[in-house]
Amino acid sequence: MTKQELIQQIKRKKSFLCVGLDTDLAKIPASLLEEEDPIFAFNKAIIDATKDFCVAYKPNIAFYERYGIKGWQALEKTLNYIPKDCFTIADAKRGDIGNTSSYYADAFFNTYHFDSITVAPYMGKDSVLPFLNYDNKWVILLALTSNEGSKDFQFMTADNGEKLFEKVLKTSSQWGTSENLMYVVGATRAEAIGEVRKLVPDHFFLVPGVGAQGGSLEEVVKYGFNNDCGLLVNSSRGIIYASNGNDFAEKAAEKAKALQQQMEVAMKERQFI
Repeated sequence: MTKQELIQQIKRKKSFLCVGLDTDLAKIPASLLEEEDPIFAFNKAIIDATKDFCVAYKPNIAFYERYGIKGWQALEKTLNYIPKDCFTIADAKRGDIGNTSSYYADAFFNTYHFDSITVAPYMGKDSVLPFLNYDNKWVILLALTSNEGSKDFQFMTADNGEKLFEKVLKTSSQWGTSENLMYVVGATRAEAIGEVRKLVPDHFFLVPGVGAQGGSLEEVVKYGFNNDCGLLVNSSRGIIYASNGNDFAEKAAEKAKALQQQMEVAMKERQFI
């Protein structure tokens, strides 16, 4: 999917919502466990319930590969079921070099046909470039995360006062363009989103942490919105586990619609739509 196609979907659906498909057999309704493929049955219902309110879906790959071949089969069926106008994100956080990186890219872009993949930048340029060699595919690079351990490295300061996450942004932005490179920026660090936006004004951000993790959509928009919207705001548990009963899909739709409506208001206030 091109950047312009993504922007068109955001405008058409009046939404920049991404739904995270972190499907856990221990959390889905017990009635679905009787299905031949419980993971896909759950995902199918979630997609049907939320597809009108979101522009992207983000399966977290660990939630599928933990189940071996059955998990990968459920993932493939899920991808085939996602509407073609929705942006797909492989939340795989790969990061290696040489043939390993090239084969990761081939797996997620050619075998599974994802639009994008999350990549860890720690090993540098040659761990990222293989993913950038595909037309209309995206790298979503980890930039500033909201987990507690992010303080261990990301905020380390060099002698010139530059933080490590700032160095990552400045350097990596030279590897690709705003047409094929996005950044992960955690919603629970709202003001820091503004710092990131100053360094990469034209890039899209994937922003996790709104909903169950306590991030504020209003704050994310305040600091991260740009002329192209520039945001994909993800909610996983807050939507897909809004209920653990048989009304799970209905409740997921309600949560997704509520976020979409907030996003529509924000975009209208900024005269984006």
